[in-house]
Amino acid sequence: MRRVKTLLAGENPRTWLFYGDSITQGVAHTHGWRDYTELFAERVRYEMGRALDIVLNTAVSGNTTIDLLDSFEWRVARFRPDVMFLMIGMNDSSDTRQEIDRATFTANLETICEKAESLGCLPVLQTTSLVLPGASPDREAHLPGFMNAVRAVARHRELPLVDHTAHWEDHGEQRYLWNSNAFHPNEMGHRALARCLFGAMGIQDPASLTCRLYLP
Repeated sequence: MRRVKTLLAGENPRTWLFYGDSITQGVAHTHGWRDYTELFAERVRYEMGRALDIVLNTAVSGNTTIDLLDSFEWRVARFRPDVMFLMIGMNDSSDTRQEIDRATFTANLETICEKAESLGCLPVLQTTSLVLPGASPDREAHLPGFMNAVRAVARHRELPLVDHTAHWEDHGEQRYLWNSNAFHPNEMGHRALARCLFGAMGIQDPASLTCRLYLP
């Protein structure tokens, strides 16, 4: 995460892009509240005084790594971001996507990161939020292995990692208050995602209104 902190501390404006599926797109399940990418924008562009920074969210509900690869030029490359925050795997891990096993998922992640790095962009890998126990059996059994694959790619490529999965596991029963349904975070879940990201970046501050939004 040192490289991210260096970019954040510099004077030059930066472009931050969030890439992924419905969890990052923040659709429907936030019930009108800000998602974690919007909280990031408020924290960085207003509270930290980086008004010329650009924060983009090109995530799309239902996406897998296949979709991210297919639309990479339109959704990432043309913006030439400095940093790409990538959270994916909830849909890849479903039994309904039998063409994506863990090895394919890993290879797709590697390719996405390689394509980003070829632009001079720093990929930041993120594990995802959790499935409520018993609520989505098609995902629940496989998701831990897919998140281990995210961690493995981060180690292999020496990339920053934000481990939301571990953060949610550490908060046990609170996940029931952070989810809108089986696996989509509600507004509280997005605050939890934002706090984990802020903590990893070293920008969690008790004096910040964004950082101290209520979280059960």
